[in-house]
Amino acid sequence: MKKIFLLFSIFCSLFFIFCNNQANNKKESVADSLKADKNPNSEDLKNIVFFGNSLTAAFGLNPSEGFAGRVAQRIDSLKLGYKTINAGLSGETTAAGAERVDWVIGRQKVHIFILELGGNDALRGLKTTESEKNLQTIIDKVKAKYPDCKILLAGMMAPPNMGKKYADDFKNVYTKVAKTNNLPLIPFLLEGVGGIARLNLPDGIHPTAEGHRIVTENIWKVLKSML
Repeated sequence: MKKIFLLFSIFCSLFFIFCNNQANNKKESVADSLKADKNPNSEDLKNIVFFGNSLTAAFGLNPSEGFAGRVAQRIDSLKLGYKTINAGLSGETTAAGAERVDWVIGRQKVHIFILELGGNDALRGLKTTESEKNLQTIIDKVKAKYPDCKILLAGMMAPPNMGKKYADDFKNVYTKVAKTNNLPLIPFLLEGVGGIARLNLPDGIHPTAEGHRIVTENIWKVLKSML
């Protein structure tokens, strides 16, 4: 276990660099993903918005291979009456997300909102109190606009090289926010993937297609009861 976390720490140290380099390039693709669905029956479907960073955006892969795309495929195959919208933006912090969320939720009604942010905060060593505040701001904005919207919070972990206290405080942010808002929580989105080289791209940070398959299952275990 220590070896896995050590690898995770090393791999994650590059996360911020890669994500920031991709942030500007992703803005147009995010806008495209938020355009109206061309399916003529799309108006009859409820919307699930995946709001996150490069993990949600399926960095380095075709979006259909990422967890958001795979969840969409499963929902379609089960004919559950939902469509998914990938609002992932590489390099995004919780602070940036708190600013961007108004634009995202203003483009379509949101029935389920999956919040995946915080990894870049940890890699920058940002104050956990600020991360908590920003996550709460995002949740408050979604609830204010769509009171009946269901929100799923995806937890992340700080790399061990940030120190045990910081790592514990960071982990507790998600537990606290989920409890305060009575939200379902995925304790660690990358469970079974983080720090495992064969399940990550050569950068050692972003999941491969197979890694995303595992992350999809981590999400589905919680999401299926919300549909």
